[in-house]
Amino acid sequence: MNIESLTAGQVMSRVLVAIKPDESPLMAWELMRRAEVHHLPVVEGRHVLGILTRERLAASWSGGPQEQSSRPVRALLGREPVPRVRQDTPLARVATLMLDAGCDAVPVVSGDRLVGLVTARDVLSAVAGRAKPAAEPGEVVTGMFHLEPVLPEADPTGGA
Repeated sequence: MNIESLTAGQVMSRVLVAIKPDESPLMAWELMRRAEVHHLPVVEGRHVLGILTRERLAASWSGGPQEQSSRPVRALLGREPVPRVRQDTPLARVATLMLDAGCDAVPVVSGDRLVGLVTARDVLSAVAGRAKPAAEPGEVVTGMFHLEPVLPEADPTGGA
């Protein structure tokens, strides 16, 4: 396969773990950890609002579990628009958009529906000749469980 002829649809990650905008940073961290991913699309239905990176999540972390479960990941998304590409976008154009936007993941959309994600790793795999175009459509899965912090109860005697 010739690198110049590759498109976003041919190299994109198709099975995505995503998060809803009202979920907590604690949930986002747990999803990233369990799925072993560095990027979480933030979605309402299949409409992508942005991409939450492991770096942005770590940089915003403050406080303990209660603080991390009380704010939405929507608040962690940047104000800058996230570039989006279609499946037929040439890979060279995808790489240019990533460089210009200073990001390492770009959502692939069909209309306004999220269908995949091209990451820097996907681009490197394509350059190395390891792109494996899939014949089947992708799948976007949001968290299937809810995390609640379990905090120690205060000592009723006032002791430590």
